[in-house]
Amino acid sequence: MNLGIENLRVSYSGRTVVAGVHLVAADGEIAGLIGPNGSGKSTVLRTVYRHLRPCAGRVLLAGTDIRELSPARAARHVAALPQERGSDFELSVYEVVAMGRTPYKRAFAGEIGEDREIVGRSLERVGMAGHAERRFSALSGGERQRVLLARAFAQEPDVLVLDEPTNHLDILHQVELLALLRAERRTTLIALHDLNAAASLCDRLHVLRDGSVVASGMPREVLTPGLLAEVFGVRAGVTEHPLTGDPLIAIDHRAPAGEAPSGPGPAGQEEPAGQEEPAASASK
Repeated sequence: MNLGIENLRVSYSGRTVVAGVHLVAADGEIAGLIGPNGSGKSTVLRTVYRHLRPCAGRVLLAGTDIRELSPARAARHVAALPQERGSDFELSVYEVVAMGRTPYKRAFAGEIGEDREIVGRSLERVGMAGHAERRFSALSGGERQRVLLARAFAQEPDVLVLDEPTNHLDILHQVELLALLRAERRTTLIALHDLNAAASLCDRLHVLRDGSVVASGMPREVLTPGLLAEVFGVRAGVTEHPLTGDPLIAIDHRAPAGEAPSGPGPAGQEEPAGQEEPAASASK
C-alpha cells in the first residue's frame, strides 16, 4: 500500500512546526526521514499514525485520507513504533505483543488460535520468543524495543511507521532489526539519526530542516557533502561502502562545516608556525 503526504502543516500552541511537507513511500518501499533534531521528523510521523491532527494537508493511504477511516480500520493498515514508549506496563511480553491484535477484535471478544499464532510468529521474528512470560517492565531498553516492534508486526499492517527504532539497541541487534525490515518489504516510513543506516536501509530519503522537506531522492542522490554541510552543519566525505556498495558517510568529528580541523595533520605533524590553513582563514 502506498503512503503519501500532501502539503502537511502542523502547529503547536500557535507555532507552526511543519509546513508544506510533501513526501511519498511507494508500495513496499522503505522511505527514510532524516534531519537535525527539531526538524519535524517525529511530528510528521505522528500525523501518519493519527496521534496529531494536521492544520492543513492530508495523509493518504492508497489515495484515501487516513482521517476518513475509523480508528480500528486505520490501525489495521498502519502500525507505529513511536519514540514515546511505555516502560511501566505491568503486563507480560506476550500480553504486550497481543495488544497488536486489538484492531481485529470485536468488543469483549477473547483470544483465538490465529491470534496466538500471529503473536508467537511476531516474537520469533524479533528474537524474543523465549521471553513471552517475562514482565515487560523488567526488560532492558533494547528488549522492550524489540517487543514493541513485535507488537507492530502482530497488527499485520500494510504500513509501518518507525521513529528511531534502533535506539537502545546494540550494534548486532541494530543490524538484525534493519535486516528484518528489509526482508519484510512492507511500506515503511522511518526516522533515523544514523545516516549510514539510512543509506543502507532506505530506498528513498526525505531530508527535513526547520519543518520543511529540502531534498528527496535515492540515498546516493541525496547524501552529498554539500547537503550534509548545509543541513547538518558537518564536514563529511561520501564514498562507496567496500562491502555493500551503499553510500558511506565519513564525518569529520574534529570540526564543523566551514572550519578547518586543528592539531596534527594527516602525517601527525603540527601545522608550521605562522602558516594559516586556507579553510580557517576563509571562516574568519
